[in-house]
Amino acid sequence: MRAGTLLEIARRNGVALPADSVEGLAGLYQFTDFLHFLEIWTLTTGALRTEADFRQVVTDYAAEAASHGAVYLEGIFSPSEPVARGCSFDEVFTGYCDGAQQAWELHGVHVRLTPDVTRGHPVEVAEQVARHAIAYADRGVVGLGLGGAEAAYPPELFRRAFAIARDGGLGSVPHAGEGAGPASVRGALDELGADRLRHGIRAVEDAGLVRELAGRGTVLDVCPVSNLRTGVVAAQSEHPMPKLVAAGVACSVSTDDPAMFDTNLSVDYAVATGLGVTARECYAAGLKGALCDGATRDHLRRVGDDFDWTAALVPAGTD
Repeated sequence: MRAGTLLEIARRNGVALPADSVEGLAGLYQFTDFLHFLEIWTLTTGALRTEADFRQVVTDYAAEAASHGAVYLEGIFSPSEPVARGCSFDEVFTGYCDGAQQAWELHGVHVRLTPDVTRGHPVEVAEQVARHAIAYADRGVVGLGLGGAEAAYPPELFRRAFAIARDGGLGSVPHAGEGAGPASVRGALDELGADRLRHGIRAVEDAGLVRELAGRGTVLDVCPVSNLRTGVVAAQSEHPMPKLVAAGVACSVSTDDPAMFDTNLSVDYAVATGLGVTARECYAAGLKGALCDGATRDHLRRVGDDFDWTAALVPAGTD
């Protein structure tokens, strides 16, 4: 959510935020590290309370993404967070799925959904999330994710929830290799059957693991600006994305939490191209890793084939 939307929703629901202006909220988003980001994320997204809120989050972001040329998104939401505040799972899933439908009707963006299991919540709740995700597969839910304090809650804890999701026909798209290193990536691959990894960049610390990712064809959803703002990389010029791509690992580009990191799709793509990775490579990786149906994939392939990549972006600076 952009700050204005967050303030609107919080006022509508009578939720007090640490600041009551767009400028004040911007000051909250100066993160000291990844755990600080998680703290502020939990604090601010606590304003979301109703089905209408969840729907608005999707449609508002689809409008923004469309303005940067987006044609397909796999959005992440964390259902157990609002459920812990008193919402029902059905209210949360219905709101987000309605938003996905409206995103197409209003903005021409295909939105699919990959709800996150929240690290730190009981494993029984993780399994509830998986079962509800399966129940809403006919409304645009295509995968199960895993987010939160990665180092404290390794992938192995959530083996059962991801087995339920895979048995129900959903993809596996956990966060790994962001707040923790290669062991977390290995756990996501071996224990969660990851089809794609959110971030995954710390796999670069293990050459053998990098070769395996390339051999498996596992796509990494890379978020260059986020990685800098949370301290996962010390400087943009040190980002491992070019090394991973050179080693044959497919890397798509994402924004992570664009409002919180003061970024957007154009900025993140421009940073990637500034690192020497082409926009067309990133689009191809996104298409390769997408958990969409065949008709949507064919459409996205035609979009890529017809696009003028030579005029796509001017590379941004790398620091």
